[in-house]
Amino acid sequence: MTKTVLILGPSGKIGTHAAEAFWNAGWTVRAYKRGTDMTEAAQGVDVIVNGLNPPNYHDWDRLIPAITAQVIAAAQANGATVILPGNVYNFGSTPGTWDETTPQVPASRKGRIRVAAEQAYAASGIQTIVLRAGSFIDPNHNGDVMDAFLLREIRKGKVALAHQPDTRHAFTYLPDWARAAVMLAEMRADLAQFEDVPMPGPAFSMAEFKPVLEQALGRPLTFARFPWWMMTLASPVWELARELVEMRYLWETSHALGGAKFARLLPAFVPTDLNTVMLAGLPADIYPNQVVRPRQQAIAAE
Repeated sequence: MTKTVLILGPSGKIGTHAAEAFWNAGWTVRAYKRGTDMTEAAQGVDVIVNGLNPPNYHDWDRLIPAITAQVIAAAQANGATVILPGNVYNFGSTPGTWDETTPQVPASRKGRIRVAAEQAYAASGIQTIVLRAGSFIDPNHNGDVMDAFLLREIRKGKVALAHQPDTRHAFTYLPDWARAAVMLAEMRADLAQFEDVPMPGPAFSMAEFKPVLEQALGRPLTFARFPWWMMTLASPVWELARELVEMRYLWETSHALGGAKFARLLPAFVPTDLNTVMLAGLPADIYPNQVVRPRQQAIAAE
């Protein structure tokens, strides 16, 4: 075992944290350069972390199947295990706790695309670990759900409200996801050819979120209703608005990810405490206690 990992999308949210976590665990970390031969780049690697994702949901119908086929070909040619960041799009709009036993009956076009991609991995014969997550929270503020949506107007004292304040939403702290990915990679010999592993990251409502922010900032905040009506009007001419409206149901559906399988596979995993996770999206200029995480030089030069 060479303990070498290839990171696809090394400058993105997933790639950045995966590279750091694997490097911290003693792995040799390679970065894939977009547009080059992926099969060649994967020569000699044990694991491929697929952090490639079209920004702003752009052209998913074409790009996700193309990326999937490319990753499968590279893994097949080199006997590598693929770690795929799954999401909750695969499930429908029935409230509850979703896990690997929940029927995958997606309520959106993007959900159907994700289901098809995972089915392609399962049928490919390569070992695939789907580490399923909620909306990512990135302490590096790399365009995550906090930076781009929920706390976009926090400097004005506003928290975005996409639906009712008591609707719970599944989140995942990206450094935790990356640490779990390393642990699963290191036990891959004991795993099945296709593993669907939901990660029980925190699930909380905006009614639970706002008081934590207020205590940290020492001042009251207000909710600002997300302008779904404006997004709907703009949908015919604005791709991002159209894609966001399609996923509105996720903010209207109380949900969490079940963690029984995760706990069984990784009983020693210790998640980051909830308070730290909730406050990770606050910008350092308004929250001086924010912990600035040093960026590791994790990826070997090619």
